[in-house]
Amino acid sequence: MNNEFLTNLVYIISSILFAFGLKFLGSPVSARRGNLLSSLGMLLAVLATLTNGHMISFQWILIGIIIGASLGALVAIKAGMTQMPEMIALLHGCGALASVFVDWTAYHTHGVTDLTNTITLYLSIVIGGLTVTGSAIAWGKLSERLSGKPVLFSGQKWFNSALIASILILGGFFIAHPENYGIFLAILGLSFFFGVFLVIPIGGADMPVVISVLNSYSGVVACTTGFVIHNTLLIVVGALVGANGIILSIIMCKAMNRSITNVLFGAFGHVVKKSGPGEKKEAKAISVEDAFLILENAKSVMIIPGYGLAVAQAQHAVRELSEFLQKNGCDVKYAIHPVAGRMPGHMNVLLAEANISYDLLLEMDAANPLMDTVDVAIIIGANDVVNPASRHDKSSPIYGMPIINADKAKTVFVLKRSMATGFAGIENELFYYDNCRMIFGDAKQTLQALVAEFKSSQQH
Repeated sequence: MNNEFLTNLVYIISSILFAFGLKFLGSPVSARRGNLLSSLGMLLAVLATLTNGHMISFQWILIGIIIGASLGALVAIKAGMTQMPEMIALLHGCGALASVFVDWTAYHTHGVTDLTNTITLYLSIVIGGLTVTGSAIAWGKLSERLSGKPVLFSGQKWFNSALIASILILGGFFIAHPENYGIFLAILGLSFFFGVFLVIPIGGADMPVVISVLNSYSGVVACTTGFVIHNTLLIVVGALVGANGIILSIIMCKAMNRSITNVLFGAFGHVVKKSGPGEKKEAKAISVEDAFLILENAKSVMIIPGYGLAVAQAQHAVRELSEFLQKNGCDVKYAIHPVAGRMPGHMNVLLAEANISYDLLLEMDAANPLMDTVDVAIIIGANDVVNPASRHDKSSPIYGMPIINADKAKTVFVLKRSMATGFAGIENELFYYDNCRMIFGDAKQTLQALVAEFKSSQQH
Protein backbone atom coordinates (compact mmCIF):
# COMPACT_ATOMS: atom_id res chain seq x y z
CA MET A 1 0.00 0.00 0.00
CA ASN A 2 1.38 3.39 -0.98
CA ASN A 3 1.26 6.50 1.15
CA GLU A 4 -1.58 8.11 -0.85
CA PHE A 5 -3.82 5.06 -0.43
CA LEU A 6 -3.25 5.05 3.35
CA THR A 7 -4.01 8.78 3.53
CA ASN A 8 -7.28 8.35 1.63
CA LEU A 9 -8.21 5.41 3.86
CA VAL A 10 -7.65 7.53 6.97
CA TYR A 11 -9.69 10.32 5.36
CA ILE A 12 -12.60 7.92 4.85
CA ILE A 13 -12.39 6.79 8.49
CA SER A 14 -12.25 10.43 9.63
CA SER A 15 -15.30 11.29 7.50
CA ILE A 16 -17.26 8.43 9.08
CA LEU A 17 -16.23 9.58 12.56
CA PHE A 18 -17.32 13.15 11.77
CA ALA A 19 -20.68 11.97 10.43
CA PHE A 20 -21.41 9.87 13.52
CA GLY A 21 -20.08 12.63 15.75
CA LEU A 22 -22.58 15.10 14.29
CA LYS A 23 -25.38 12.55 14.63
CA PHE A 24 -24.58 11.93 18.31
CA LEU A 25 -24.48 15.68 18.98
CA GLY A 26 -28.22 15.73 18.24
CA SER A 27 -29.04 14.33 21.68
CA PRO A 28 -27.84 15.40 25.15
CA VAL A 29 -27.46 11.73 26.05
CA SER A 30 -24.90 11.03 23.31
CA ALA A 31 -23.39 14.52 22.85
CA ARG A 32 -20.22 13.74 24.80
CA ARG A 33 -19.63 10.64 22.68
CA GLY A 34 -20.16 12.75 19.57
CA ASN A 35 -17.52 15.23 20.70
CA LEU A 36 -15.03 12.44 21.34
CA LEU A 37 -15.64 10.81 17.95
CA SER A 38 -15.30 14.15 16.14
CA SER A 39 -12.09 14.97 18.03
CA LEU A 40 -10.65 11.57 17.12
CA GLY A 41 -11.60 12.12 13.48
CA MET A 42 -9.86 15.51 13.48
CA LEU A 43 -6.72 14.06 15.07
CA LEU A 44 -6.52 11.32 12.42
CA ALA A 45 -7.14 13.84 9.64
CA VAL A 46 -4.35 16.15 10.84
CA LEU A 47 -1.87 13.30 11.20
CA ALA A 48 -2.72 11.88 7.78
CA THR A 49 -2.37 15.30 6.12
CA LEU A 50 0.99 15.99 7.76
CA THR A 51 2.47 12.60 6.84
CA ASN A 52 1.22 12.72 3.24
CA GLY A 53 2.45 16.19 2.28
CA HIS A 54 5.89 17.51 1.54
CA MET A 55 6.20 19.63 4.63
CA ILE A 56 9.33 21.74 4.72
CA SER A 57 9.35 22.68 8.38
CA PHE A 58 7.58 20.41 10.83
CA GLN A 59 8.81 22.39 13.81
CA TRP A 60 6.52 25.32 12.90
CA ILE A 61 3.58 22.95 12.56
CA LEU A 62 4.38 21.51 15.97
CA ILE A 63 4.69 24.98 17.52
CA GLY A 64 1.31 25.93 16.05
CA ILE A 65 -0.31 22.77 17.41
CA ILE A 66 1.10 23.36 20.89
CA ILE A 67 0.01 27.03 20.95
CA GLY A 68 -3.46 26.26 19.57
CA ALA A 69 -4.07 23.29 21.85
CA SER A 70 -2.89 25.22 24.91
CA LEU A 71 -5.12 28.21 24.13
CA GLY A 72 -8.08 25.95 23.39
CA ALA A 73 -7.68 24.03 26.64
CA LEU A 74 -7.26 27.24 28.65
CA VAL A 75 -10.38 28.83 27.15
CA ALA A 76 -12.44 25.67 27.59
CA ILE A 77 -11.44 25.32 31.24
CA LYS A 78 -11.93 28.97 32.18
CA ALA A 79 -15.12 29.67 30.22
CA GLY A 80 -18.29 29.56 32.31
CA MET A 81 -21.64 28.33 31.06
CA THR A 82 -22.80 31.91 30.52
CA GLN A 83 -19.83 32.45 28.21
CA MET A 84 -20.49 29.44 26.00
CA PRO A 85 -22.57 31.30 23.38
CA GLU A 86 -19.97 33.98 22.75
CA MET A 87 -17.17 31.40 22.84
CA ILE A 88 -18.93 29.36 20.14
CA ALA A 89 -19.33 32.50 18.01
CA LEU A 90 -15.63 33.27 18.44
CA LEU A 91 -14.63 29.71 17.50
CA HIS A 92 -16.67 29.93 14.30
CA GLY A 93 -14.81 33.12 13.47
CA CYS A 94 -11.46 31.49 14.20
CA GLY A 95 -12.31 28.54 11.94
CA ALA A 96 -13.28 30.88 9.13
CA LEU A 97 -10.13 32.96 9.67
CA ALA A 98 -8.00 29.81 9.40
CA SER A 99 -9.68 28.98 6.08
CA VAL A 100 -9.09 32.54 4.82
CA PHE A 101 -5.39 32.28 5.70
CA VAL A 102 -5.13 28.92 3.89
CA ASP A 103 -6.82 30.39 0.80
CA TRP A 104 -4.66 33.50 0.92
CA THR A 105 -1.47 31.43 1.25
CA ALA A 106 -2.51 29.11 -1.58
CA TYR A 107 -3.23 32.07 -3.87
CA HIS A 108 -0.08 33.96 -2.88
CA THR A 109 2.14 30.90 -3.34
CA HIS A 110 0.64 29.02 -6.29
CA GLY A 111 -1.94 31.35 -7.86
CA VAL A 112 -4.94 29.66 -9.48
CA THR A 113 -4.89 26.67 -11.80
CA ASP A 114 -8.29 26.71 -13.55
CA LEU A 115 -11.74 28.31 -13.56
CA THR A 116 -13.11 26.03 -10.82
CA ASN A 117 -10.16 26.88 -8.61
CA THR A 118 -10.71 30.63 -9.21
CA ILE A 119 -14.45 30.51 -8.43
CA THR A 120 -14.01 28.46 -5.25
CA LEU A 121 -11.19 30.76 -4.12
CA TYR A 122 -13.48 33.76 -4.64
CA LEU A 123 -16.33 32.11 -2.70
CA SER A 124 -13.94 31.15 0.09
CA ILE A 125 -12.60 34.63 0.72
CA VAL A 126 -16.08 36.22 0.50
CA ILE A 127 -17.85 33.77 2.83
CA GLY A 128 -14.80 33.42 5.06
CA GLY A 129 -14.28 37.16 5.37
CA LEU A 130 -17.88 37.98 6.33
CA THR A 131 -17.95 35.02 8.74
CA VAL A 132 -14.85 36.28 10.57
CA THR A 133 -16.16 39.78 11.25
CA GLY A 134 -19.79 38.66 11.58
CA SER A 135 -18.74 36.20 14.28
CA ALA A 136 -16.77 38.95 16.03
CA ILE A 137 -19.87 41.17 16.15
CA ALA A 138 -22.00 38.25 17.36
CA TRP A 139 -19.41 37.62 20.08
CA GLY A 140 -19.61 41.28 21.10
CA LYS A 141 -23.40 41.24 21.29
CA LEU A 142 -23.58 37.95 23.19
CA SER A 143 -20.90 38.99 25.67
CA GLU A 144 -22.65 42.37 26.02
CA ARG A 145 -19.51 44.24 25.04
CA LEU A 146 -21.70 45.61 22.26
CA SER A 147 -25.34 46.58 22.57
CA GLY A 148 -27.78 43.75 21.90
CA LYS A 149 -30.12 46.19 20.16
CA PRO A 150 -30.11 46.44 16.37
CA VAL A 151 -27.76 49.13 15.03
CA LEU A 152 -29.69 50.94 12.33
CA PHE A 153 -28.99 54.01 10.24
CA SER A 154 -30.63 55.81 7.35
CA GLY A 155 -30.00 54.16 4.00
CA GLN A 156 -28.61 51.01 5.60
CA LYS A 157 -30.21 48.59 3.14
CA TRP A 158 -28.95 50.62 0.21
CA PHE A 159 -25.48 50.66 1.75
CA ASN A 160 -25.50 46.88 2.21
CA SER A 161 -26.83 46.42 -1.32
CA ALA A 162 -23.96 48.56 -2.64
CA LEU A 163 -21.47 46.41 -0.70
CA ILE A 164 -22.93 43.22 -2.15
CA ALA A 165 -22.93 44.68 -5.66
CA SER A 166 -19.28 45.76 -5.28
CA ILE A 167 -18.25 42.29 -4.12
CA LEU A 168 -20.09 40.67 -7.06
CA ILE A 169 -18.68 43.07 -9.66
CA LEU A 170 -15.14 42.68 -8.33
CA GLY A 171 -15.74 38.93 -8.31
CA GLY A 172 -16.47 39.05 -12.02
CA PHE A 173 -13.25 40.98 -12.66
CA PHE A 174 -11.28 38.55 -10.49
CA ILE A 175 -12.62 35.49 -12.30
CA ALA A 176 -11.68 37.14 -15.61
CA HIS A 177 -8.25 38.26 -14.33
CA PRO A 178 -7.28 35.93 -11.41
CA GLU A 179 -3.69 37.12 -11.50
CA ASN A 180 -4.72 40.60 -10.26
CA TYR A 181 -3.61 40.60 -6.61
CA GLY A 182 -5.19 44.01 -5.94
CA ILE A 183 -8.68 42.76 -6.82
CA PHE A 184 -8.18 39.77 -4.52
CA LEU A 185 -7.27 42.04 -1.59
CA ALA A 186 -10.17 44.41 -2.36
CA ILE A 187 -12.68 41.54 -2.32
CA LEU A 188 -11.25 40.24 0.95
CA GLY A 189 -11.40 43.71 2.54
CA LEU A 190 -15.00 44.33 1.43
CA SER A 191 -16.00 40.88 2.72
CA PHE A 192 -14.60 41.70 6.16
CA PHE A 193 -16.44 45.01 6.01
CA PHE A 194 -19.71 43.39 4.92
CA GLY A 195 -19.64 40.90 7.81
CA VAL A 196 -19.87 43.80 10.27
CA PHE A 197 -22.84 45.43 8.55
CA LEU A 198 -24.56 42.07 8.07
CA VAL A 199 -24.79 41.36 11.81
CA ILE A 200 -25.07 44.76 13.52
CA PRO A 201 -28.72 45.27 12.42
CA ILE A 202 -29.74 41.97 14.06
CA GLY A 203 -31.14 42.13 17.58
CA GLY A 204 -29.67 40.17 20.46
CA ALA A 205 -32.73 37.90 20.72
CA ASP A 206 -31.88 36.49 17.29
CA MET A 207 -28.26 35.72 18.12
CA PRO A 208 -28.89 31.96 18.66
CA VAL A 209 -30.02 31.72 15.03
CA VAL A 210 -27.14 33.93 13.88
CA ILE A 211 -24.66 31.62 15.62
CA SER A 212 -26.18 28.66 13.80
CA VAL A 213 -26.03 30.45 10.43
CA LEU A 214 -22.40 31.44 11.03
CA ASN A 215 -21.68 27.82 11.90
CA SER A 216 -23.06 26.90 8.49
CA TYR A 217 -20.95 29.59 6.82
CA SER A 218 -17.79 28.31 8.51
CA GLY A 219 -18.56 24.84 7.14
CA VAL A 220 -19.17 26.17 3.64
CA VAL A 221 -15.89 28.12 3.62
CA ALA A 222 -14.05 24.99 4.81
CA CYS A 223 -15.66 23.08 1.92
CA THR A 224 -14.67 25.67 -0.70
CA THR A 225 -11.16 25.82 0.79
CA GLY A 226 -10.99 22.06 0.24
CA PHE A 227 -11.55 22.68 -3.48
CA VAL A 228 -8.90 25.41 -3.48
CA ILE A 229 -6.17 23.19 -2.00
CA HIS A 230 -7.54 19.92 -3.44
CA ASN A 231 -8.19 18.28 -0.07
CA THR A 232 -11.03 15.74 -0.25
CA LEU A 233 -11.56 15.46 3.50
CA LEU A 234 -11.96 19.22 3.91
CA ILE A 235 -14.63 19.19 1.20
CA VAL A 236 -16.56 16.38 2.91
CA VAL A 237 -16.28 17.76 6.43
CA GLY A 238 -17.09 21.31 5.33
CA ALA A 239 -20.20 20.06 3.54
CA LEU A 240 -21.28 18.14 6.66
CA VAL A 241 -20.84 21.15 8.94
CA GLY A 242 -22.47 23.52 6.45
CA ALA A 243 -25.51 21.28 6.01
CA ASN A 244 -25.77 20.67 9.74
CA GLY A 245 -25.67 24.41 10.47
CA ILE A 246 -28.34 25.32 7.93
CA ILE A 247 -30.66 22.51 9.09
CA LEU A 248 -30.30 23.66 12.69
CA SER A 249 -30.97 27.26 11.60
CA ILE A 250 -34.17 26.20 9.84
CA ILE A 251 -35.31 24.23 12.90
CA MET A 252 -34.70 27.23 15.16
CA CYS A 253 -36.46 29.63 12.79
CA LYS A 254 -39.41 27.26 12.70
CA ALA A 255 -39.45 27.33 16.50
CA MET A 256 -39.61 31.14 16.29
CA ASN A 257 -42.17 31.05 13.45
CA ARG A 258 -39.90 33.17 11.28
CA SER A 259 -37.80 32.76 8.15
CA ILE A 260 -34.02 32.96 8.00
CA THR A 261 -34.28 35.99 5.70
CA ASN A 262 -36.48 37.71 8.29
CA VAL A 263 -33.91 36.99 11.00
CA LEU A 264 -30.96 38.19 8.93
CA PHE A 265 -32.62 41.20 7.33
CA GLY A 266 -35.64 41.99 9.50
CA ALA A 267 -33.88 44.27 12.03
CA PHE A 268 -35.73 42.51 14.83
CA GLY A 269 -35.43 43.79 18.39
CA HIS A 270 -37.10 47.18 18.73
CA VAL A 271 -38.32 47.94 22.22
CA VAL A 272 -42.11 48.03 22.34
CA LYS A 273 -43.87 50.00 25.06
CA LYS A 274 -47.12 48.33 26.02
CA SER A 275 -48.62 50.65 28.56
CA GLY A 276 -51.50 52.70 27.22
CA PRO A 277 -52.62 56.12 28.41
CA GLY A 278 -53.50 56.02 32.11
CA GLU A 279 -52.89 52.27 32.25
CA LYS A 280 -51.04 51.12 35.34
CA LYS A 281 -49.84 47.57 35.80
CA GLU A 282 -48.30 46.15 38.90
CA ALA A 283 -46.54 42.83 39.31
CA LYS A 284 -47.32 40.89 42.47
CA ALA A 285 -44.34 39.77 44.55
CA ILE A 286 -44.25 36.80 46.90
CA SER A 287 -41.84 35.84 49.65
CA VAL A 288 -39.77 32.67 49.63
CA GLU A 289 -41.66 31.41 52.69
CA ASP A 290 -45.06 31.78 51.00
CA ALA A 291 -43.73 30.25 47.79
CA PHE A 292 -42.52 27.25 49.80
CA LEU A 293 -45.98 26.67 51.25
CA ILE A 294 -47.45 26.52 47.75
CA LEU A 295 -44.70 24.23 46.48
CA GLU A 296 -45.05 21.95 49.50
CA ASN A 297 -48.63 21.22 48.48
CA ALA A 298 -48.01 21.02 44.75
CA LYS A 299 -48.50 17.71 42.96
CA SER A 300 -46.89 18.79 39.70
CA VAL A 301 -44.20 21.39 38.94
CA MET A 302 -42.85 22.49 35.56
CA ILE A 303 -39.49 24.27 35.66
CA ILE A 304 -38.77 26.56 32.70
CA PRO A 305 -35.10 27.60 32.52
CA GLY A 306 -33.67 30.55 30.61
CA TYR A 307 -30.47 32.51 30.30
CA GLY A 308 -30.90 33.86 33.84
CA LEU A 309 -30.34 30.33 35.15
CA ALA A 310 -26.91 30.32 33.51
CA VAL A 311 -26.10 33.82 34.78
CA ALA A 312 -26.91 32.82 38.36
CA GLN A 313 -25.14 29.45 38.00
CA ALA A 314 -28.22 27.99 39.67
CA GLN A 315 -28.38 24.62 37.89
CA HIS A 316 -27.20 22.65 40.93
CA ALA A 317 -29.59 24.50 43.23
CA VAL A 318 -32.53 23.77 40.93
CA ARG A 319 -31.60 20.08 40.87
CA GLU A 320 -31.56 20.03 44.67
CA LEU A 321 -34.98 21.70 44.80
CA SER A 322 -36.28 19.15 42.28
CA GLU A 323 -35.09 16.29 44.46
CA PHE A 324 -36.89 17.67 47.51
CA LEU A 325 -40.08 18.16 45.50
CA GLN A 326 -39.89 14.60 44.20
CA LYS A 327 -39.37 13.24 47.72
CA ASN A 328 -42.49 15.15 48.66
CA GLY A 329 -44.48 13.23 46.04
CA CYS A 330 -44.41 15.96 43.38
CA ASP A 331 -44.02 15.24 39.67
CA VAL A 332 -41.23 17.50 38.37
CA LYS A 333 -40.46 18.17 34.72
CA TYR A 334 -38.36 20.74 32.82
CA ALA A 335 -39.77 22.54 29.77
CA ILE A 336 -37.05 23.51 27.28
CA HIS A 337 -37.77 26.06 24.56
CA PRO A 338 -35.71 25.55 21.35
CA VAL A 339 -34.21 29.04 21.59
CA ALA A 340 -33.95 29.37 25.38
CA GLY A 341 -30.58 30.77 26.39
CA ARG A 342 -28.29 32.31 23.82
CA MET A 343 -27.24 29.34 21.73
CA PRO A 344 -28.81 26.09 20.51
CA GLY A 345 -28.93 23.49 23.30
CA HIS A 346 -27.71 25.96 25.94
CA MET A 347 -30.23 24.85 28.57
CA ASN A 348 -29.75 21.16 27.86
CA VAL A 349 -26.01 21.43 28.44
CA LEU A 350 -26.50 23.55 31.56
CA LEU A 351 -28.90 21.06 33.16
CA ALA A 352 -26.78 18.09 32.12
CA GLU A 353 -23.86 19.69 33.96
CA ALA A 354 -25.94 19.39 37.15
CA ASN A 355 -26.68 15.69 36.40
CA ILE A 356 -30.40 16.30 35.92
CA SER A 357 -31.93 13.25 34.28
CA TYR A 358 -32.57 13.60 30.55
CA ASP A 359 -35.93 11.88 31.10
CA LEU A 360 -37.14 14.98 32.95
CA LEU A 361 -36.41 17.32 30.04
CA LEU A 362 -39.39 18.01 27.78
CA GLU A 363 -39.30 19.87 24.51
CA MET A 364 -41.79 22.71 24.07
CA ASP A 365 -44.26 20.66 22.02
CA ALA A 366 -44.29 17.93 24.67
CA ALA A 367 -44.56 20.33 27.62
CA ASN A 368 -47.34 22.61 26.38
CA PRO A 369 -50.15 20.01 26.39
CA LEU A 370 -49.37 19.39 30.09
CA MET A 371 -49.39 23.02 31.24
CA ASP A 372 -53.13 23.09 32.01
CA THR A 373 -52.58 20.33 34.58
CA VAL A 374 -49.48 21.85 36.21
CA ASP A 375 -49.90 23.21 39.73
CA VAL A 376 -46.81 25.45 39.66
CA ALA A 377 -44.67 26.65 36.78
CA ILE A 378 -41.30 27.99 37.93
CA ILE A 379 -39.68 30.34 35.41
CA ILE A 380 -35.99 30.84 36.09
CA GLY A 381 -34.52 33.64 34.03
CA ALA A 382 -36.63 32.97 30.92
CA ASN A 383 -38.48 35.94 29.49
CA ASP A 384 -39.30 36.15 25.80
CA VAL A 385 -39.98 32.41 25.41
CA VAL A 386 -42.90 32.58 27.91
CA ASN A 387 -44.40 35.91 26.83
CA PRO A 388 -48.13 35.46 26.00
CA ALA A 389 -47.97 38.57 23.78
CA SER A 390 -46.65 36.32 21.03
CA ARG A 391 -50.09 34.68 20.79
CA HIS A 392 -52.29 37.75 20.37
CA ASP A 393 -50.38 41.05 20.14
CA LYS A 394 -49.77 41.74 16.45
CA SER A 395 -47.72 44.82 17.32
CA SER A 396 -45.18 42.76 19.26
CA PRO A 397 -41.94 41.82 17.47
CA ILE A 398 -42.31 38.27 18.80
CA TYR A 399 -45.89 37.89 17.53
CA GLY A 400 -46.38 34.39 16.13
CA MET A 401 -43.37 32.90 17.89
CA PRO A 402 -44.34 29.63 19.61
CA ILE A 403 -43.82 29.91 23.37
CA ILE A 404 -44.04 27.69 26.41
CA ASN A 405 -47.54 28.31 27.74
CA ALA A 406 -46.48 28.90 31.33
CA ASP A 407 -49.43 31.24 31.88
CA LYS A 408 -51.82 28.28 31.67
CA ALA A 409 -50.43 26.72 34.87
CA LYS A 410 -52.48 27.19 38.05
CA THR A 411 -49.69 29.26 39.62
CA VAL A 412 -46.59 30.81 38.06
CA PHE A 413 -43.45 31.77 39.96
CA VAL A 414 -40.96 34.01 38.15
CA LEU A 415 -37.44 34.12 39.60
CA LYS A 416 -35.93 37.36 38.40
CA ARG A 417 -33.61 40.09 39.67
CA SER A 418 -35.84 42.94 38.48
CA MET A 419 -38.59 43.84 36.06
CA ALA A 420 -36.04 44.51 33.31
CA THR A 421 -36.91 43.32 29.81
CA GLY A 422 -35.40 40.22 28.25
CA PHE A 423 -32.95 40.00 25.36
CA ALA A 424 -35.65 41.00 22.85
CA GLY A 425 -36.10 44.27 24.73
CA ILE A 426 -39.86 43.91 25.20
CA GLU A 427 -42.06 43.79 28.28
CA ASN A 428 -43.49 40.43 29.37
CA GLU A 429 -47.21 40.73 30.07
CA LEU A 430 -47.18 37.42 31.94
CA PHE A 431 -45.63 39.20 34.93
CA TYR A 432 -48.91 41.08 35.47
CA TYR A 433 -51.25 38.08 35.25
CA ASP A 434 -53.38 37.21 38.31
CA ASN A 435 -51.83 33.74 38.62
CA CYS A 436 -48.24 35.04 38.43
CA ARG A 437 -46.02 35.91 41.39
CA MET A 438 -42.55 37.43 41.20
CA ILE A 439 -39.73 36.27 43.49
CA PHE A 440 -37.13 38.98 43.15
CA GLY A 441 -33.45 38.35 43.78
CA ASP A 442 -30.59 36.17 42.63
CA ALA A 443 -32.07 32.92 41.30
CA LYS A 444 -29.45 30.74 42.97
CA GLN A 445 -30.02 32.32 46.38
CA THR A 446 -33.80 32.05 45.97
CA LEU A 447 -33.59 28.37 45.08
CA GLN A 448 -31.22 27.71 47.98
CA ALA A 449 -33.65 29.48 50.31
CA LEU A 450 -36.49 27.24 49.07
CA VAL A 451 -34.29 24.18 49.61
CA ALA A 452 -33.55 25.40 53.15
CA GLU A 453 -37.30 25.67 53.79
CA PHE A 454 -37.79 22.04 52.70
CA LYS A 455 -34.91 20.89 54.89
CA SER A 456 -36.32 22.79 57.87
CA SER A 457 -39.80 21.31 57.37
CA GLN A 458 -38.40 17.77 57.26
CA GLN A 459 -36.45 18.29 60.47
CA HIS A 460 -39.65 19.27 62.22
